[in-house]
Amino acid sequence: MMVLAVTAVPPHVRGALSRWLVEAAPGLYVGCVSGRVREELWTTVSAVIGDGAAVCVHPADTEQGYELRTAGTRRREPIDLDGLTLIRFRAPEQPTSTPEPEFPW
Repeated sequence: MMVLAVTAVPPHVRGALSRWLVEAAPGLYVGCVSGRVREELWTTVSAVIGDGAAVCVHPADTEQGYELRTAGTRRREPIDLDGLTLIRFRAPEQPTSTPEPEFPW
C-alpha cells in the first residue's frame, strides 16, 4: 500500500501517477505497487516538485510499520526521534521589516 499526496505538480506527473495509483481525492493517490515502481514514482515526483510539495507514506520494517518521505517546502517537517518519525511544525516565515531611520538629534 502506498499513499502519495502532491500539491502544485505539473499535469504530466499527475497523469503518470494516475497510471499506477488511484486518485482518491485531488492530489491524493493510493495504490498497491511494488517497491521498484514506488521508488520510480517518488524519484519522478521529487525531481519535478519545484514550488509544490509531496508526501509519500508506505509500509516499512520500522517500529511504526511505515516510512514517511517528503519533498518540497512544507511547514510540517518529519524528524526521527529514536527510530520514531514525528512531525515538527516550523515557525511561519516572518516578512523582513525595514530598519527604522536614525535621526541625528
